[in-house]
Amino acid sequence: MQRKNVLKEIEKNINSLFVIHYSCEALSDSNERYSPRITSIAVLHVERSVMHSYSIHLIAEEEGIARDQIEKSYNKLEAEMLEQFFKFVSDNDDARWLHWNMSNINFGFETLSHRYRVLTKKQPPTIPDTRRFNLSSMILQKYGSNCVDHPRMQKLMELNAAIPKGFLSGEQEVKAFESKEFMKIHNSTMSKAYWFQSMFFKLQDNKIVTQRSNYWERINRFAESPLAKLLGLVAIGYSLFQMSVSLYSLTNEKMPEPKPLVEKNGIPND
Repeated sequence: MQRKNVLKEIEKNINSLFVIHYSCEALSDSNERYSPRITSIAVLHVERSVMHSYSIHLIAEEEGIARDQIEKSYNKLEAEMLEQFFKFVSDNDDARWLHWNMSNINFGFETLSHRYRVLTKKQPPTIPDTRRFNLSSMILQKYGSNCVDHPRMQKLMELNAAIPKGFLSGEQEVKAFESKEFMKIHNSTMSKAYWFQSMFFKLQDNKIVTQRSNYWERINRFAESPLAKLLGLVAIGYSLFQMSVSLYSLTNEKMPEPKPLVEKNGIPND
C-alpha cells in the first residue's frame, strides 16, 4: 500500500490508533536465554494522548517484591507484565498499531508473542499485519531512504524539536537494566512513544525536518514554503491586474463614427 493510502487508512481509524514501543535486554547472544527479556512496554492512544504502560518494576511493586529481590522473580514478573499487555490487546481488538521498526523476531510484535508463549505456555492474541504501521518506513518513503544519517531515530530527534527528556539509546537502556535502573528504562520507553506521536502529526502536516530529501519532496517543500505562497499571491494579483486592465480597455474603447451613406449620384443620404 502506498504511503498516501496508508495515511488515509490511519486517519480514517484515528480513534483506534495506538503508538507502541518496548524496551528489552541486549539483542545479542550475551543473554542467558535465546530471546531477550522484555522490560517495559508503552502504549499511547494517539488521539487522546492517554498512556498505558507495563513494566517489570511496576508489577514487582504490586506484588510487594523488594528491589533487591526483583532479579530472582524476573520470569514471573515478565510473564505478568505480558499478561496485562495482551489483555489490553484482546480488549482492543479493533486497534491499529503505530510502531518504529517492530518488524521481526529480533525486535517486534513477534518478540512479544514469543516471550509470552515461552513464559506462560499460552497463545497470545494476534495483531494482524494489516493493522501494523511502521512510522520509520513511512518517513523514509516520503523523504527518501537517505534523508537522515544513522542512528535515524536520534538524528531525527535532534532535527525535530530536540531529544525528548528521559530518552535513552538502546545501548543505554541495556546498561540501565543491568544496573536495575528500571524507572529510567520505563521513562525512556514512554518518551519514545510520545515522540512517535509527535512525528506522526508532523508527517500528516508535511513538517518533518530531515538532512536530505528526495527530488519530489524538495518540490513539495518549496510549494509549501512562505516564499512560494507569497510568489503565488503575487502571480494571482498580477493576473487580476492584467485582467482588469484588459476589461477597462475593452469597455472604454471608442467606437468608430458611422460614415454617411452616399447615393450613386454622389448626394449624401440623410
